[in-house]
Amino acid sequence: MAATKPQRSHTVLAWLPVAVMATVAVGDVLTGPGLGFLPLASLGPAFAGLVGGWRRTAVFGAAALLLCVALGLYDGLFQERRGFMAMVSVVGVTGAGIAAAVMRGRREAELANVRSIAEVAQRVLLRPVPLTAGPLQAAVSYTSAVAEARIGGDLYEVVASPHGVRVIVGDVQGKGLAAVETAAVVLGAFREAAHEEPDLVRLGERLERSVDRVLEGEKFVTAILAEVGADHKVVFLNYGHPPPMVVHEDGTADFPLPPAYALPLGLGTYGDCSPKPFPVGFAPGEQLLLYTDGVSEARDDRGTFYPLGERAYLLKEADAQSALDSLREDVVRHAAGPPHDDAAMLLLRYHSHAPEECAAVG
Repeated sequence: MAATKPQRSHTVLAWLPVAVMATVAVGDVLTGPGLGFLPLASLGPAFAGLVGGWRRTAVFGAAALLLCVALGLYDGLFQERRGFMAMVSVVGVTGAGIAAAVMRGRREAELANVRSIAEVAQRVLLRPVPLTAGPLQAAVSYTSAVAEARIGGDLYEVVASPHGVRVIVGDVQGKGLAAVETAAVVLGAFREAAHEEPDLVRLGERLERSVDRVLEGEKFVTAILAEVGADHKVVFLNYGHPPPMVVHEDGTADFPLPPAYALPLGLGTYGDCSPKPFPVGFAPGEQLLLYTDGVSEARDDRGTFYPLGERAYLLKEADAQSALDSLREDVVRHAAGPPHDDAAMLLLRYHSHAPEECAAVG
């Protein structure tokens, strides 16, 4: 298997001190003491500190010091100050490199601890959805726009409640820790209310109150709620979120729109437009894709939005997660450069063999 670019870069940095000191030795022997190659031996321990720990820097520092002594004796530089100054230079650079390596090691250990804690928090916040919920098979995909992060401001959840399988996909305005905190509030409220509220509208009202308590100013959360019952229908509440995509058995796709969009969560006090539930047919053999605008608004290098409806055929694979992964890879190929927004997708498949009485799970 070919080495990756980071691996090749690490290998080059690992051998760089050896190459530098070898060049210094050869150059000094060939040209003599006149060009003053000897102080450049300190570059060996300096480059050694770029990778590895303090012991590696110390080893190359000792090697550079021995090289200075050998070349100094060969050139007869210890009869004057030049040889001693070169040795002082090597000792000084080595000491600084050791100190830097120790501090870097401490920072790396602290960062590793922070990352491990963050990974646990991420798993709690966006826990894996159940592979099956009632008559549904579920799969999720999440791509964070923040480098080295696994989650951001997008959210999703699937709850098999006594009132049917309830789902939420949302998008918090903004990025960073503030968006993650808001997402945690929305998910916590949804997980509790999904079991307690028999009516989907009342569930949405509880989410609205929870978001109002934590958001300030004109910040908001777009979201879509869905409830799959036992009547081969899915009921939606849309709070200013991109429309869902329903993929039929023949591969065609529809994007059902609400009779009227409600304001996003957190902006309910700015208007009296309450969300209105609207049912959509959802029969065995069909698929439902809920997503955030990081998917539908992904642009290529010409500024063209991702044609989600035209790529519905990518969801035809037998395994739901594999199908969703194929769609995600296609979105990444379409986008120009790194993602500019978080992108979450939740795929629900209605089992063609599932009995209707399994649709509501206690």
